[in-house]
Formats: sequence, C-alpha cells, structure tokens
Amino acid sequence: MQVLNRKNTGITKRLPIKVIQYGEGNFLRGFADYIIDKLNKEADFNAGVAVIQPRAGGKVQRLVDQDCLYNLFLKGIKNGKETEEIHTISCIQQGIDPYVNYEAHQALAEEESLQFVISNTTEAGIAYNAEDAMLEDAPHTSFPAKVTALLYRRFQYFKGAADKGLTIIPCELINQNADTLKKIILQYAAQWELGAEFTTWVEQHNSFHNTLVDRIVPGYPKDDIEAYQKQLDFKDNILVSAEVYLLWVIEGDEKLKAKIPLEKIDENILIVKDLQPYRTLKVRILNGAHTTMVPFSLLYGNTTVKESVDNAFTGKFIKEAVFNEIIPTLDMSKEESNAFAEAVFDRFRNPFIKHQLSSIALNSISKFKVRVLPSLLAFHQKYNRLPINLTFALACLIRFYKGSWRGEDLPVDDDPAVIAIFEEAWSTENTSTVAKNILKNREFWGENLAKIPDFQANIVNALELIEEEGVEMGYKKFAAQFEQV
Repeated sequence: MQVLNRKNTGITKRLPIKVIQYGEGNFLRGFADYIIDKLNKEADFNAGVAVIQPRAGGKVQRLVDQDCLYNLFLKGIKNGKETEEIHTISCIQQGIDPYVNYEAHQALAEEESLQFVISNTTEAGIAYNAEDAMLEDAPHTSFPAKVTALLYRRFQYFKGAADKGLTIIPCELINQNADTLKKIILQYAAQWELGAEFTTWVEQHNSFHNTLVDRIVPGYPKDDIEAYQKQLDFKDNILVSAEVYLLWVIEGDEKLKAKIPLEKIDENILIVKDLQPYRTLKVRILNGAHTTMVPFSLLYGNTTVKESVDNAFTGKFIKEAVFNEIIPTLDMSKEESNAFAEAVFDRFRNPFIKHQLSSIALNSISKFKVRVLPSLLAFHQKYNRLPINLTFALACLIRFYKGSWRGEDLPVDDDPAVIAIFEEAWSTENTSTVAKNILKNREFWGENLAKIPDFQANIVNALELIEEEGVEMGYKKFAAQFEQV
C-alpha cells in the first residue's frame, strides 16, 4: 500500500496561509482542522494552515512526512443512528518545528494572507516563562512568547498597519483563555521593551476571543489500526479517530461572524457574547469526569473510558462523583445539569470509540486544578464536608504520579519539573510526608490545600488504603471510614 501524500493522492492544490496553528496533536487535527477543511470545501474559505510544534520533542515531522495529509474517522450516534464518516484533511500546508527552524516560524508573520491564530497547547501552555527573558532568546520556550515574537515581526514588517492584525482564537481549556494569553503577550512586550506603538497595535488591531471546545478525540486507534487501514487507499501513519459530536463556543460579535462563514456549514459552532455558562457546565462535568477517572481507573485496571463507565465499580464511582458531588455545586438547574451529564455518559459509552485513558493523562495536575478542584472546593464550602469520591480521586492522582503500580509503569506525562517534584516527594516512601508536600504546593493548586480541615488526613488514609488494599477495596474502606477521619 502506498503512503498517503499529495503526489499519490493527487491532492495538489496549495492554499494561502490564512491560519497559524500552535499544536500538532490529535485534538486540533480532529477538531479545528476538520472545521477549516469543511469551510474550505463547503464555504470557499480558502484557508491554508501552518502548524507549529509548541514543545521541543513534538511530532510535527510525522505530519510533514505525509505532506500534511491525514484521515479523520468520525464515529458515533447522529440523529439517532449509528454513523461513520471518513474525511481526508488537506487544509494543512506546512508543519514547522521552531526548535529546529525558528526563522521559518517567524517568516509566517510576513504572510499577506494570514488572518488567524488558533492553538491547543494544553492547560499548561498559556503560561509566562521567565526563561524567555528577551526577544532575542530564540527559540522561545513558551507558547505566548512565540506569539509575541511573531506579532512583533508582523508589526514591523507591515509597519503597524491596522488591517494586518490577527484574530486569535485559543482552544486551551482554561477559563478566559484568550484574555489570559493577551495579558501574557503584553507582559512580554513590556519586558522586551518592544515599545508603546506595538502595545497599542496589539490591543487595538488584534482581536482575542475566549473559547470553549468539546469533542472527544482519542487519536490514533493503535489497537484497531488494521481495520482502519483496510478502509483506506493509502497507508496513513497519523490517522485520527474522533466522535461525531462537536461543540465550539466562541466569544465574539458580528465582526467575527463576517470573518468566518460558519453559518454555511452544518456544525454546532456558536458565537456568543458570554460563554461562561457553557464553559462551567462542560468543564466541570465532561472534563471533570475525564480527569477524575484517569488515575483512579488506570490503577483499578481499566484502559479505556468506555471500560471505566461500563464497569460496575468504576462506573458507579464516576457517576456518583458527577451526580452527587459535581452537579450540586453548579449554578445551572439540576434538570439541565442532569440532562447534560446523561448525554456525556452516552458519549463515554460510544461503541465506536476506544478512548485510551493514557491519552487523557497528559498534564493531569494542571487539568485537575482547572477541571475538578473547583468542584471539590465548592462542595466543601457548601456542605462543610469533603466530597468522598473527589477526595479519593485526588489521592489516586497523587499515587498515579509515583510512576508505577504493581510492577508496571504508569503513563505519567507531564512537565519534567512537575514529575521531579513527585519523584522527590515519593522518595520518602512516607505517605504523610507525600500528602503534605503535594497538598501544600501552591504552584499545583493555586493555594495550600493542606490547610483545609481534615483534608490531609483523608488523603493520607486513602493513599495507605490504596497501597494496602488496591483501588476497589481501598475505596470501600475509605468510604466507610470517611466520616470518622
């Protein structure tokens, strides 16, 4: 079978670079690139994408090796019927590793056709990094620093032209993602002494749009790859699988609607004045359930999301966490929240998708802080007691970051500095010390969790029970003792 590329497929049309995309991972390729490709084919959007690898050691070269082509398999329930779609995505025109060729990244700033920046660098990506001390410190480490340098190059090249500002639409799952990104960009602009005119240009002629994204994208279906490849004419080493369901909520106005002809494609994309109600519901329930289940379910022995919710023990644990501990803390009506949650669990049970728990494990600490911790703290504040399941889930997370379980390596995937902190904590082999050191880490949680009454004692108890009894029996004993600790 021939390899998928433009020569073999005959997909030779080149598109002008209209979008710079920071992130080469499964999610953006199964979400944003799918939408751009559909806009090109159905709405004459004529947008080419340049993909930037946001981290050293990324995988953009695998994309380049296939001339930036790949297949997207969409499987799920649509209009009450099982459906499967295969799309060959062709909107990506080039892939760049800025750690190998930083000038190629900077040169994109001079593209006349460039209009948009999109990104998904995980929750940890939109952050200030002191190592990016100067404009000349290239290649810059952080994503915001890269964007700042790109914008400054564009500002200089086009002499501050008002119509050459960019529309910036980040997809990282943090609250007010665009506002946070803009704040850090302006911080770098001041630190690098790029001048008042540049700062004014960023603020007045570039638009930043907060977003909410929702689509389960398991990515490369390694366990069933032969069955997928048999449906294709060309060998695809980076094909992506995803569910049919999609939601993209973008804060914007009529100007944004005029820039992107979203009304011409049949997709669940909303441009609204305020996305906060949508965000809270989605992040706390769907993403919160994902992050809650990963360490807990992996330690139990499951490997996929579907296994986790179908299993009598782990499924009950996850549902109780959502319906009894997360939903009671939300401002939306119980009826609306319950309906959303039931739909989420239906998506988790999608028979077509094998969503590996290991693929959700990336940056689990920052994910827990954003997705789960607010529910845990809100529950404690509202009821003056800790939520049993979410507390136990945090203990599982801490145990997960030890790196191995019953002689097997765990799929811990995080910033080396985060992993180093856990390695140092677990080197003591004293659960009380581990719990105290991790809970008091403000960089992880934004506050000292060890100060919450009885929290540390409960985490220590859970850690000891997990180690001695395993996850299932450990949880049952933990729940029975919970009120006594």
